[in-house]
Amino acid sequence: MTLPSQAATEPGSDPVGDASAQAAETGGSALVGRSPAQLMWRRFRRDRTGVVSACIVAFFFLVALLAPVISWLYGKDAYTTYGQNVPGLLNEYGYPIAPNGGVSGEFWFGLEPGLGRDVFMQLVYGIRTSLSIAIIVTIVTTFIGVVMGIWSGYAGGKTDYVIGRIIDTLLAFPSQLFLIVFLPVVEAAFVSPDEETPVWLRYVSICVVLTVLGWATISRLLRAQVLSLREREFIEAAKVTGASPARIIFKELLPNLWTPIIIQSTLALPLFVGAEAGLGFLGVGMTEPTPDWGRMFLVGSNVYHQDITYLVFPGVSMVIFVVAFNLLGDSLRDAFDPKTRR
Repeated sequence: MTLPSQAATEPGSDPVGDASAQAAETGGSALVGRSPAQLMWRRFRRDRTGVVSACIVAFFFLVALLAPVISWLYGKDAYTTYGQNVPGLLNEYGYPIAPNGGVSGEFWFGLEPGLGRDVFMQLVYGIRTSLSIAIIVTIVTTFIGVVMGIWSGYAGGKTDYVIGRIIDTLLAFPSQLFLIVFLPVVEAAFVSPDEETPVWLRYVSICVVLTVLGWATISRLLRAQVLSLREREFIEAAKVTGASPARIIFKELLPNLWTPIIIQSTLALPLFVGAEAGLGFLGVGMTEPTPDWGRMFLVGSNVYHQDITYLVFPGVSMVIFVVAFNLLGDSLRDAFDPKTRR
């Protein structure tokens, strides 16, 4: 049999008291007949911070998904050098002639210094680039972390020891330094020095390196959860009845691990967005002409004395997105397990 929830089986917990607390929180008799998912959704809806954060995050995802549609409606793209093609937009030093970085009814967020590309479309397609990489890395790292964490915790013995040492080794790496050093090495193995690195290769390289360094955290967390769960009565009962290890993992352990898996995935995605932007800022992220938030920060750091406006838009967007996603992760954690609420 499977536990209704992990929180209800904590040592020393009072099932009656927990049920009373949940009933008081959800409105007394409203608790009766509701599934755990319905209770979680009810708690989440009552959290205004979580709902607002979810709306902001959904907005960013919609912008990334509908970037080509936005470009068509706006009438501009992220690649055309408007400032160089149209006289009177940039001065002799490459800075927008119009005030506030060239912000106008034609160019909503102004023009990029030097190349003269549209900042609004650069930002929109930069969101698309960063989110696509972060989503891919989050999905793959979560899958690897779940497999390795459950395998390590349930198997124990030498298997647990070997996987544990691999996790310790990966967590000991200074991730940003490793990314800076390892990405050029990966590309040098596929591209000769006299050739330009293809955009797809840089994209795949970033995803692979972030995945290799990213799965260890969730794996260690799930290993600890499995080590605790495998000693519980319902696991022992499943073993006595002759259940196979696969059935125990998928029918008994995994249903009690969805809460930490979802929460950790939600908190990991903005970290990968920031990591990808950091690589772009350090010059080892996505290459031109692919729009990228990190490279916008790099350009902005070089021109902020003459054009501070260019740095404001990607900076504010990044802060809003990361803060909203972190608040969403906190709200989901409280909704799944109200006992963690402070």
